[in-house]
Amino acid sequence: MNPAFQATQVSNRVYWVGAIDWAIRDFHGYSTGRGTTYNAYLVLADKITLIDTVKAPFREEMLSRIASVVEPEKIDYIVSNHSEMDHSGSLPEVIRAVRPERVFASTIGAKTLNEHFSAGVDVGTVKDGETLSLGNMNLKCFETRMLHWPDSMISYLAEEEVLFSQDGFGMHLASGERFADELDKGVLEEEAAKYFANILMPYAPLVTKLLDRLGVLGVPVKVLAPDHGPIWRRDIERVLGYYGTWAKQAPARKAVVVYDTMWQSTALMARTIGEGLTAGNVHARLLPLGSSHRSDVVTELLDAGALLVGSPTMNNHMFPTVADCLTYLKGLKPANLIGAAFGSYGWSGEAIGHILDELAGMKIRIVGEGLKVKYVPDAGALDRCRSLGMQVAEELGKVCT
Repeated sequence: MNPAFQATQVSNRVYWVGAIDWAIRDFHGYSTGRGTTYNAYLVLADKITLIDTVKAPFREEMLSRIASVVEPEKIDYIVSNHSEMDHSGSLPEVIRAVRPERVFASTIGAKTLNEHFSAGVDVGTVKDGETLSLGNMNLKCFETRMLHWPDSMISYLAEEEVLFSQDGFGMHLASGERFADELDKGVLEEEAAKYFANILMPYAPLVTKLLDRLGVLGVPVKVLAPDHGPIWRRDIERVLGYYGTWAKQAPARKAVVVYDTMWQSTALMARTIGEGLTAGNVHARLLPLGSSHRSDVVTELLDAGALLVGSPTMNNHMFPTVADCLTYLKGLKPANLIGAAFGSYGWSGEAIGHILDELAGMKIRIVGEGLKVKYVPDAGALDRCRSLGMQVAEELGKVCT
């Protein structure tokens, strides 16, 4: 055990005992420029309970933090709210070290954990709305299927008014500070938005249902404790409000122009389209893929109303970075967008048709028929680029209030 790793008190009888990952820069395709945390929580009830564990390489850090409060062997229960490996990777070793009385998860969570670990984990199940008695305290569990895995659940410690929200309301942000009110508000909003866009956007309707359900339940929440990033003990309504807004995916007068280029012709088209968008009173965000990560593209789309995609044609296909970005976006299912395609080509120009097919597959309403320019755009071609930007701006004005 490393005595330098200390727990942080979250409420009267709840402690943060997680781990900080300062080094991670890629989280299954999502750029994590500020690292992340793997949050686990220790509840000092009659039945001492550990809520979630951490990614496998950080097991000893978590156990050291637990040991700063209580001997790990005194843990009675472990509750797994989410079985993804960044929260369960250390679970088998922790069970062997701690020997808890019981391990609990949702019905699907128990099945998933045993599939992860080849039936090496004996897991009891808790049903949606079921209360787990910890002796002098009660942990009520609610299934949140597909937020963002089928097994996901949240748990509420009534006596402390702490909501353990697993991957909901979190962010990838490593810091020495444990609480959101200790951090810069701009950074918090930026990282929370990026997290929502890249993790939870496909399930936006389920986020709305969860927020509605929390409202109906009327449970008072003094502490919102996610599995990644800082803990919310103030301004909780602010982060709930962010989620409510983002889940609506209401179109706004903002357009994201994402593109790559071989000899700067497609880049010139993109910049000219951007001028047309601006002239049409639309905020244009140009993201050249040579210097922009796909996870930043989807974050910009979170409060946009239009997506314009440009690519040169290479070997009868889209440029590889453009294909990569569209594949990533398609899985995240952005909604309520209008779109357009453009690009320069030398021989055949198939890239624009491929882009249009991808946009249509994402149920994005297409403006125009795709703008193709052979080799270097001349004055007439640039006029068409500017007109395309203005046309998208006009269409966007019809759907934005």
